[in-house]
Formats: sequence, C-alpha cells, structure tokens
Amino acid sequence: MASSATTSAPQPPPALALPPSQFARLQPHAYLLAHLSPPASSQQPSIRANGRAPSQFRVASANTGSLTHTNGSAVVRLGDTTAVCGVKAEILQTEDIASWSVSHSSSSSTPNKRRKLTNPTDKADEACDDGSAEDKDNGNTYIEDFSLLVPNLSLSTGCAPGFIPGAPPAALAQSLSHEILSLLHTSRLVRAEDLEIWYQRPNFGSEEFTRHNEDEQMDVDAGAEADEASLQAREIKAFWVLYIDIMIISMAGNPFDAAWTAVLAALKDTKLPCAWWDVDNETVVCSDLVSEARRLSLRGLPVASSFGVFEADAAAGWRAVITPDAEEERKIAESERKGIQRRWILADPDGYEEGLAQERVNIVVDKSSKSGKVVIVKMEKNGGFSVDRKELKDLVNVAARRWDDVNGILGQ
Repeated sequence: MASSATTSAPQPPPALALPPSQFARLQPHAYLLAHLSPPASSQQPSIRANGRAPSQFRVASANTGSLTHTNGSAVVRLGDTTAVCGVKAEILQTEDIASWSVSHSSSSSTPNKRRKLTNPTDKADEACDDGSAEDKDNGNTYIEDFSLLVPNLSLSTGCAPGFIPGAPPAALAQSLSHEILSLLHTSRLVRAEDLEIWYQRPNFGSEEFTRHNEDEQMDVDAGAEADEASLQAREIKAFWVLYIDIMIISMAGNPFDAAWTAVLAALKDTKLPCAWWDVDNETVVCSDLVSEARRLSLRGLPVASSFGVFEADAAAGWRAVITPDAEEERKIAESERKGIQRRWILADPDGYEEGLAQERVNIVVDKSSKSGKVVIVKMEKNGGFSVDRKELKDLVNVAARRWDDVNGILGQ
C-alpha cells in the first residue's frame, strides 16, 4: 500500500514583538512618549509609564522616632525612594569659638540690636509664619557663622545599581548635602534661640540703684534701666549643634524631595535636654529627665516639590541652543496650532524619567498657619529655558497642594 505524503502550507514567520520592559530599555524616550502621547483615536488621557498623571506625585509616608541614640529621627518614603534621617545634638561652648569674643563685643556696642539678640523670652517673631520683618532677626546669623546645623547625606551601597561596594563618595551625595544646608539657611527653619544655652548672672545692685535714683530725683526710667541691666547680665555660654545625617537606602528618583522631607520630619521629632551653666564646674550640665526636654519650635514647614520637563523631540532643546532650526520651529508652531502637545512637565519624576528630563524645576513653598497664604521660599530652574512664567505660576499652585499632603503626613 503506497503512502501519500501530505504537504502543509508554509507558516508565516512570527511577528517581531518586544515586551514592554525590553522596549523601555532599548528605546526609553520613545517608550515614555508613547505613553504621554497616545493616538487621538484611542481617546486615552496622557499618562506616564508608571501609571501616574503628569501632575501626580508618588504616595508618601513618614515614620518618626525609629532610631535610638538620637534626639530625633524619621523614615520617609516617596514611592520606592526611601530616606532615613537622624538628628544628634552636641554642645559647643562659646569659649571654644575663636570669633565669639569679637562678635559678642561688636553686638554689645549696639544696645537696641543686642536687646533683640540676647532676650530668649522675646515672643515678637510669633508672626514669622506670615513673613514679618522679625523673621530676619540677626540672631539667626549665629547658625550660619558658627555652623550650628551640619547636614550630611550619604547614598548607601545598593540603593541603586550604580552604587557598588568600595566606590568613592558620589558627587550626587555632596551636591544634595549642599542643597539641604542652603535650604536650611534660606528657610530659617530652626530658630537661633532654640540652640542657645544661657546663664543669668546674679544682680545684687538693683535695689541700691533704684534708691539712689529716688534720693537724687533723677529723671530716669528706673524700670528701663533695670531691664537693660538684666539683659546685660544674661550671657550665652554655649550652643546646641545639630548634626543631621541622612541616608538614602533606596533611590528610585527624586532623592532631594525625599531627603528634605525626612529632615523636616526628624527636626519636628527632635527634643533637646534642659541645659544650664554650672558656675562651680564651669561647664554645661544637662538634665536626665525626659519630661524637661523641649521640642524645637520650627519656623513654618517649607515643602519641596521637584518637576522634570520631557520633550517630544529629545534633541529639540539642544538644536535651539546650538543652532536655531527653522524647520523645528515650524513644527512646534504647527503642533501648537493643531493642539498637539510636544512638552510635558512631570511632577516628582522617578529614576526612569529623570534620565529623560531636559529641564528641572524645584519649588519650595510654605503656608501661613493663620492666613493660609502661600509663600515661595525657594525657586530653582536649571537645564533649559522652556518653562515660562505662566507655567511656573501653575507649578506653584501644584506645590501648594503638595504642601497640604505633606502637612497631613507629618501631622502638623
């Protein structure tokens, strides 16, 4: 019996398809652009590759008091970016400050200014939240001149693939440390009077001084003179120095916002022991009672919000800087006329988006607890010039809404 061979029709070759994860690695710009600019026929909104809207921030959480042997600590998580902050307070006596005698003598030569600097019970800057002139009290120069706030940020090994064991300190860590220190000084977050340790010298001549004025019938305000003598009897013997250590244990983009939020939470959790000057031993003595410790009275709650600018044509910005391209300008004008978006401002960019951002914007805002007025503490823009004044105003409004979220997380 003869067998007949059956011939099957040739099968078409399999279609060339890449999984999304591999496409994202090979063509990151095209992958993000495909999400942000879907076809008009699909009726889908513009959405990022991580599933967030362009103006949406990652979910944030904070936990305070997690570290022992610190005066204050916090763990803050923004998405997959996690920062740990610990605050350690140490005492710096004025006799160990080389320039203290010079600055002390120069400030005492102006009684009116010295009155504001040396009165620890002055409540005049309770209105600092509203941006009054008292917020610029010269007493805060102590913090900068004597380096009473010392932040240090480090990137732990394994927080990101690029940080391997044995590698030298990254330039990113040094840059972030400098930015945090600059923002601490700019925002005047920590009050100088919270870091001062005073000594009140006994004044035994006040009664004799008053009786002498009564006998001579001098036209002098004895009460004002007594207050001035009391102020001169007060003396700063030491300062608290706050060492603020931040460690990024997981970095998935936007480390500055996570680090700064951790600093805010840790400072809100910081308690300083009750300290006084012991005349007999000529040193500062601290109380062991936790009930006598006092929290820092922070000046507001400045919240940082970072944004990244993504352009449809990755080289458009460079061509505009190097050689103006008439064809590119024509395409931009045509796209604007048709309502086609070619540029997106992404809030809280993750690590994937940071590598594709042509321009970065960082806005730090605060809100008054009384009037609810939004105050811009700091605004920084670098890497390009595409964000205009109107867009900056819109970003301030987004940062103000972000302030409400962080304020609720930190429990103020």
